[in-house]
Amino acid sequence: MKKIILLVCALLPMLSMSQIDLNYQKPHENILELADVPMPPSMSTSPDADKALLIYRNQYKTIQDLAEEELRLAGLRINPKTNISSRTRFYVNLKLFDPLQKLESDIKNLPSNPKISNINWSPDYNYIAFTNTTDAGNELWVIDYEEKTASQLTSTIVNGNMGTTLAWLPDESAIMVKTLPANRPDLINTDNKVPTGPTVSVNEAGVEAQNRTYQDLLKNNDDEFNFEVLATSEIHKVDLEGNKSLWKPAAMYGRMSISPDGHYVMISEIKKPFSYIVTYGRFPTSHRVYELDGDLAYTIADLPLMEEMPKGFMSTRTGPRRMSWRDDQPATLVWVEALDGGDANKEVDFRDEVFQLKAPFKGEKKALARTRLRYSGIDWGNRTTAVIYEYWWNTRTSKTSIFNPSKPKADPVVFNERNYQNTYDDPGDFVKTKNKWNQSVLQILDNNLILTGAGYSDEGKFPFVDYYNLKTNKTRRVFQVEESDKLESFVKMIDAEKGLMLTRLESSNDYPNYYIRNYKKGSLEQITDFKNPFKAIQNVHKEVITYKRDDGLELSATLYLPVGYDMDSKEKKPMIMWAYPREFKDKNSASQVTSNSKEFTYPYYGSPIYWVNRGYVVLDDAAFPIIGVGDEQPNDTFKTQLVANAKAAIDAVDELGYIDRNKVAVGGHSYGAFMTANLLSHSDLFAAGIARSGAYNRTLTPFGFQSEERNYWEAPEVYNTMSPFMNAHKMKTPLLLIHGQADNNSGTYPMQSERYFNALKGLGAPARLVMLPKESHGYAAKESIMHMLWEQDQWLEKYVKNREIEE
Repeated sequence: MKKIILLVCALLPMLSMSQIDLNYQKPHENILELADVPMPPSMSTSPDADKALLIYRNQYKTIQDLAEEELRLAGLRINPKTNISSRTRFYVNLKLFDPLQKLESDIKNLPSNPKISNINWSPDYNYIAFTNTTDAGNELWVIDYEEKTASQLTSTIVNGNMGTTLAWLPDESAIMVKTLPANRPDLINTDNKVPTGPTVSVNEAGVEAQNRTYQDLLKNNDDEFNFEVLATSEIHKVDLEGNKSLWKPAAMYGRMSISPDGHYVMISEIKKPFSYIVTYGRFPTSHRVYELDGDLAYTIADLPLMEEMPKGFMSTRTGPRRMSWRDDQPATLVWVEALDGGDANKEVDFRDEVFQLKAPFKGEKKALARTRLRYSGIDWGNRTTAVIYEYWWNTRTSKTSIFNPSKPKADPVVFNERNYQNTYDDPGDFVKTKNKWNQSVLQILDNNLILTGAGYSDEGKFPFVDYYNLKTNKTRRVFQVEESDKLESFVKMIDAEKGLMLTRLESSNDYPNYYIRNYKKGSLEQITDFKNPFKAIQNVHKEVITYKRDDGLELSATLYLPVGYDMDSKEKKPMIMWAYPREFKDKNSASQVTSNSKEFTYPYYGSPIYWVNRGYVVLDDAAFPIIGVGDEQPNDTFKTQLVANAKAAIDAVDELGYIDRNKVAVGGHSYGAFMTANLLSHSDLFAAGIARSGAYNRTLTPFGFQSEERNYWEAPEVYNTMSPFMNAHKMKTPLLLIHGQADNNSGTYPMQSERYFNALKGLGAPARLVMLPKESHGYAAKESIMHMLWEQDQWLEKYVKNREIEE
């Protein structure tokens, strides 16, 4: 058996038995030239693509941004000084763009050094509202598109802490805005406060409450008080001259939605009692409709606190849910109610029933449709045509049907029913158009519904346009993109009658740019010219490889060779493999390939692609399906399938002759970190591993995790077998653990990495733990990300590239 000798000449101090006082570091210049570059803007357009907004954002926040005061309450993270989420990624500049003339224009009078969020086009796309965050709070601004001028409408009174911040009236005359209430009380400062007693939670009735391990929950009366203060808003009506009038007095308002005709406003309002075991989305909530003058028109529901719910991903709450407006009518409420008591474990013919109630909301609710699976939405068309969606997670089934809202007792026509993980059979999405109320409704041309789809297949990705005839119930293809040197993705239909489509083209070397395609005339016109910011890897070799697992399952991954690699010499290089396990219920879906070698090579902050510029082969997005067919659950054979996936990937690249298989690292984030720790515990395939923000002890997530529905007491062997913590004694391979100290993801408490590292350390395994201050589940600060890249690079250089093997 080979004995691994780790280099004594460490490239960084990796002392196994002490803490290291280390300032933020920057990675090697070959990584830095990819990780610290200005990025092109994103683009938002009007439905006709005759108007566009270019939106600029810095790649990273700063650690100073993250170090600002933050309160974590009931699932929210709030900056109490600015009254907006402390984790908001602000935009730093806006420009107007004429797609037809290809002209870019500066906007006059924008705030200096802006922190922009809540960007919201007006219904007719004549204006753009946004909030600007200053040290004192949030201001409301509006852009006049034609005048190319921005105006400030309010001082720093906007409350962006929860739910809908602003909503346009349909006639563009004013904006409904949540504002800070008058005479708002001061927050309680809990720092060093002397407790007056314990916090007590009870379950004396013995009711099961099998909730996931939520973070940032309320913990005591002070938290309750602060949450109520921060969640409370007034609602003001603000016109385009900045005149404001109080529309609703202070309350804990959540969602705010205006009827298509502008005569009614639907408001959700959070009530007491609060909970210490669930987030605010399950607090008592009223849903009411008000007339535009503020008078109460109708109460849809007063929903109680929901701490208990039947077990299962498809279980739901009782009473009305998913309240919305019917898009094809002036003011008709729509909602759904469970017919199975919200219990997914009950055997019933129908799961949900959809109801509607027209303004002025004086009559009885009327049934519209019933679903055999769980309801997931409706696309409205007109009085006789709508599309209803339903799904069932346990079987990965999605179902789409066409129904007549005017004849609710008539059987709907099933348009498509499939395993939603079967990407190749995806029929696409129905095209919508704007109606007279500026609502998006199904576009119907000569009794045809129109669909656009991504067009994934064994041969690649070829987007398409289909017509579905409502009389014959037949689908015909009217256009499909042909093979070319570019990868195309449809963005939106501009004009179905003319065949105009806003689309996006890219290649591995060419940054994605927007085009207008006329698929009826066969023309393609480029409208933006964003440049590739990653020139250093512009010509790197990239290909999607396919290979088989030992049980015959087809797998795939995207293979990158080092910059300047000579493919004729076949020099064997170190490799880093990056992956994320996914659960499937059938082998066919698990084998499908959606990666494409023509996709632009984009090394985002968490990507391993940087290392092609450091002499590594990179195998990215390696397929790691975990399959459970029929009654078998995927996790029943998790460990076996995990190792088989990894071995198949390494074997495939080794057979191509590119790598030294003794110098292969594996890495992943979140569930990918969990995968990494398991692979190092149960195989000898890797020289080292990188695990970021993972969970390693599944007994700390006892009521399910990822796609596991069973609780710990139903399947203890699964939880224990899958937990790297329980197998820490098997770990002999160097593992770099990285975790954000403020991780708020369900289950991936920072404690997970801390306790796992302590176990590895106590058992003598080579490991390093890096805790990033102020960082959540995904990392945001430039200082943190640069240091993370430095840590990963040093780890790979020491334990992979320069690994020595003694026979």
